[in-house]
Amino acid sequence: MKKEIHFKRVAIIGVGLIGGSLAMVLRQKGIADYITGIGRGLKNLEDAKKLGVIDSYTQDAREGVQDADLVVVAIPVASITKVIKEALPCLKKGAIVTDVGSVKKNIVDEIEKILPDTIHFVAGHPIAGTENAGVEAAFPTLFQNRRCILTPAKKTNKAALEKVKKLWEIAGSEVILMDAEKHDKILAAVSHLPHVVAYCLVNTVSNIHAPEGFNRGNDFNASIVKYSAGGFKDFTRIASSPPEMWRDICLLNKDAILDVIRRFQNTLKGLEEMIKDSNGEGLQKEFEKAKGVRDRLKRG
Repeated sequence: MKKEIHFKRVAIIGVGLIGGSLAMVLRQKGIADYITGIGRGLKNLEDAKKLGVIDSYTQDAREGVQDADLVVVAIPVASITKVIKEALPCLKKGAIVTDVGSVKKNIVDEIEKILPDTIHFVAGHPIAGTENAGVEAAFPTLFQNRRCILTPAKKTNKAALEKVKKLWEIAGSEVILMDAEKHDKILAAVSHLPHVVAYCLVNTVSNIHAPEGFNRGNDFNASIVKYSAGGFKDFTRIASSPPEMWRDICLLNKDAILDVIRRFQNTLKGLEEMIKDSNGEGLQKEFEKAKGVRDRLKRG
């Protein structure tokens, strides 16, 4: 049976959770003949080789992308443009470059400025992941029944776009084409804000001082963790995500994130006033509204 897409050589810059999982898909589905891993951490690259996720590795992006038909950039968003610029002179004619970053507008705009007609860039964002990092956290079913957003621009080659689209479909994702600016505004609300809030909640709880009469010292915060139910642990799970990655996302998608933070603050202020005024009816209405939205989300 003839495969829909096939790449002789693939280079994956950043063989972590996303890059490693995609490499596993490429391997299992027979989409790639040879996979080169590129990254800063030597041990992670060595682990990826031992696990059979990649065929070879290098810490030099320029070396690693040579002769690659497909280059997947799966690193923190602040480094994506820099690394692509660095590797650009070594890319072969007709190579496809795609990324998996959670912020798109800034990256698309910068790459569009420097991209020659002979190299094709397709901006992408698989909406999948866990709080874990590194190749040992990777697994090939990560993208199944998830969405992947592609944000083509004016210079995006249609044939390259179709190949990247098919790649994510083979990985099990529903592919959606979207304007880059729209993507950033949506993700600021449904992904970036929740991470900011999770980090903030954990720090708020950890900074609570022991009340008078309570055994002061290190055991106070430990007792909070001990008595926290599943809700706290589930809600704050994403605070275990890599801080470097979320620092970069916040800075690169600053305007959209600041907008949703202000909206969140206004909503929280409203709840604060209702609690202060003992407005049980108002609180119940707000909670019922939120429950309705969440229940519809669970139903898909």
